[in-house]
Amino acid sequence: MTLAPLDWAVLLFYLAVVLLIGFWFARRNTSTEEYFVGGRRFRGWVIGLSLVGTSISSVTFLAYPADAFKTGWLRYLPNLALPLALVMAARVFLPFFRRGNMTSAYEFLELRFGPSVRVYGAVAFIVAQLVRLAMILWLLSLLILQLVDVSPTVAIIAAGLFVGLYTVVGGIDAVIWTDVLQTLVLLLGGLLCIWVVVEALPGGLGQVFREAGAAGKFALAEWRDGEPQPVRWGLSLSEKTATMMLFIGLTNWLTEYSSNQNTVQRYCASRSTREARRGLWVYLFTALPVWAFYMLLGTALWVFFQHHPDPVAEAVLAGTAKAETIVPWFITEYLPAGVAGLVVAAALAAAMSSLDSSINSVATVSIVDLYRRHLRTGLDDRHYLRSARWVATGVTVLMIVGALWLNGADTHTLQDTSTILVSLFGGGMLGLYLLGFLSRRGDARAAWWGIAATLLFTLWTVLTNEGALPAALSAPFDLYYTGLIGNLVMFLVGYGAALCWPRRAG
Repeated sequence: MTLAPLDWAVLLFYLAVVLLIGFWFARRNTSTEEYFVGGRRFRGWVIGLSLVGTSISSVTFLAYPADAFKTGWLRYLPNLALPLALVMAARVFLPFFRRGNMTSAYEFLELRFGPSVRVYGAVAFIVAQLVRLAMILWLLSLLILQLVDVSPTVAIIAAGLFVGLYTVVGGIDAVIWTDVLQTLVLLLGGLLCIWVVVEALPGGLGQVFREAGAAGKFALAEWRDGEPQPVRWGLSLSEKTATMMLFIGLTNWLTEYSSNQNTVQRYCASRSTREARRGLWVYLFTALPVWAFYMLLGTALWVFFQHHPDPVAEAVLAGTAKAETIVPWFITEYLPAGVAGLVVAAALAAAMSSLDSSINSVATVSIVDLYRRHLRTGLDDRHYLRSARWVATGVTVLMIVGALWLNGADTHTLQDTSTILVSLFGGGMLGLYLLGFLSRRGDARAAWWGIAATLLFTLWTVLTNEGALPAALSAPFDLYYTGLIGNLVMFLVGYGAALCWPRRAG
């Protein structure tokens, strides 16, 4: 991949702006209240756009168009559960976190179940986020390697230090405002790609819809032998059906908006409950179209390459090249100078907006839920602010080390590694929060019974996936549903234990 001098100028200007935002807000960070929640003064539209930036990672920019290019729109289906999840979040979850000036998602767990469950929730989040950070940084380095002739080690360290620098010095203010900027850049980058495609087709956008529609490229279907195969509707644990995919989507979104610190921290940073709710609606009406837009980009690229034959596009459709290469290839080979630089900036933005949010959230949870609560209590706020910066620096280092390990790993694939670690440490979190939100029964004992049962269940599915169990002892369902079933196990076992051991008074 090569970029013209004008592209490099655009890209470097964007990176400089991001860095300046971080240092601009550094002067405000004189307390943990500012560093963690920005003084609780953000308006809803800012919160909403920052949530878009946080949730849209390299998956959106690369994987969504790749999927639509090679197959259809089935990947989009779980996103349709988002409106229902946000209604529940706005009415049930959000008010809990707005009470009492909370900063962390896991303060609720202590109020409901006690300090030990809060520690479990915090540690599970930190482990899952460290894995996520390493994965996203590694994916970001792959894009950098296509831009400049450096080693993977240099790409990982340089990208990690850049994101870590503006996040450590700028706190949540820098995270939220750079996420807003990155969301806008991401939207502009996608629009420019579509514009180039439409301009190159004699029939414009109408031609995209006509030809792709006739070929079934908009279908919510599996793709086999170059043809769409409709997905069955109905309930099943042995196959992927459209109904079950919606349930999976609902589970994932409810988890995101009930127990994920990246999201809850935005609730707490809002000016009011009303502004926090407004942020959710801004997110809903921005994110759904953005995801659809990037799916449309992949579909439009399929039409484009039908009329402009290209060996890379043909290799992707034939399965001999990775589908995720189609967007980077189009950027460098078909976009005009200047435009390519902005679109590459959008790709970098997609990754950086996820990294900065997670770094700040891990620092917040580490200080609020563990260090200040249990390890060093009652100290001056300036001590905790310094400690937060040191934790964010340490998280940056761990992120870089993890990405370097992933780059050199021989025995585990990226997906297997992340799935196993995240599933073991973070499985059933939605079920735990629903037990707390929807029922007043049970205390820490009930929660720990649910946690233990969920950990055993998840370990069973991991061993099944690894082929470590005989067929008779393997999980008899599609492992795609592990998260859904795990949350049910957490809630049902926890509720059952609560019936056996009523909540202690006081």
